[in-house]
Amino acid sequence: MEYLDLSPLSQARGVVRLPGSKSISNRTLLLAALSEGTTEIRDLLASDDTERMLDALKLLGVAVDKTGERDYRVVGSPTGFVNKQADLFLGNAGTAFRPLTAALALAGGTYKLHGVPRMHERPIGDLVEGLRQIGADIEYLSNDGFPPLQIRPGAITPGGVVRIRGNVSSQFLTALLMALPTTGVTTTVEVVGELISKPYIEITLRLMAQFGVLVQREGWQKFHVPSGQRYLSPGVLYVEGDASSASYFLAAGAIGGGPLRVEGVGSNSIQGDVAFAQALQALGAQIEMGENWIEARAPASGRLKAFDMDFNHIPDAAMTLAVAALFCDGPCRLTNIGSWRVKETDRIAAMAAELRKVGASVEEGDDWLRITPPAQLIANAAIDTYDDHRMAMCFSLVALAGVPVRINDPKCTAKTFPEYFDVFASVTK
Repeated sequence: MEYLDLSPLSQARGVVRLPGSKSISNRTLLLAALSEGTTEIRDLLASDDTERMLDALKLLGVAVDKTGERDYRVVGSPTGFVNKQADLFLGNAGTAFRPLTAALALAGGTYKLHGVPRMHERPIGDLVEGLRQIGADIEYLSNDGFPPLQIRPGAITPGGVVRIRGNVSSQFLTALLMALPTTGVTTTVEVVGELISKPYIEITLRLMAQFGVLVQREGWQKFHVPSGQRYLSPGVLYVEGDASSASYFLAAGAIGGGPLRVEGVGSNSIQGDVAFAQALQALGAQIEMGENWIEARAPASGRLKAFDMDFNHIPDAAMTLAVAALFCDGPCRLTNIGSWRVKETDRIAAMAAELRKVGASVEEGDDWLRITPPAQLIANAAIDTYDDHRMAMCFSLVALAGVPVRINDPKCTAKTFPEYFDVFASVTK
């Protein structure tokens, strides 16, 4: 296995220009493909996840051309995908797999969707059942409730109410909302139970609005997709920097003194993960924010404060705070993080195992972690990353305790941030 040894670090400061948001990038690509007109997409994230979406769209007959280093031109196909048969390999890209499942289920073609083994362990049953409620023909090719999937032309009868659970993954609701306007019929999506990761639904709704479709919602329980609206290209669309990726550098600034500024997200961001900055501020970090930047410094007291927080709204960025807990002045508790169980790996179990390697005492529950930092972190821990980009990036922060740390399989960051460790090295010493 490849590994990367990080030397002991004591300082983090400088400026980082963030890569594009994964969530915005893949949503934008699919909406551009479904819209009338040509969309010029600027600053698209270059990563494994976006490559899987780009590959899939090309196999479906969508005209996609690269026009710059991170710029693309997409010619929309509002009457449906040209190719009515395709075998799509989507890796471990949930932001490609879930929305494409919904769009293709309503597209009148025959499609196979599959990915890496971990993708086949990530549940999709709630989305499939929601689509079946309007006549989609979807077959599980292995285990019920999980990919791989076989989609065939269904007798689609949209309209009325589609019910879907909200406590497993917000991507299921996103997928339905993005696909339903292609039917041209008014349909209501009703969320059963609590909806997790609400800020990601805000991203979906705001991007749909930029493409001309306005969804009406009643709180977070009912979403009305009206008839008579269709996707229309906005012409040129810029992808924001990735707010989840910002969390590692903001935490580094708070731990390693700073100031450390990230550019590409700020007070004007449509991403909920910018709330990570407020969470970090609650720990005592000094935070400043502009329209397109955020800057972090260490607390005036020198050490972060212990915390007990609900992270339902920012589950991805919360992983960074689990590692930041190592630098806090007492035991820390993260709650409402049950969605970690069905991500790229079981992140609750993985986080607990790796935090223990550096000396933390960790208790875990179905949807929570309690972390007690050690007086001194254990040097030379070999951190396993479980083919999970966020595990690798989070645990780079351990080196800021002044101890060496080994990151196994560092290239797993290619999922969202291939250059992460080079950028991290540029602002730490």
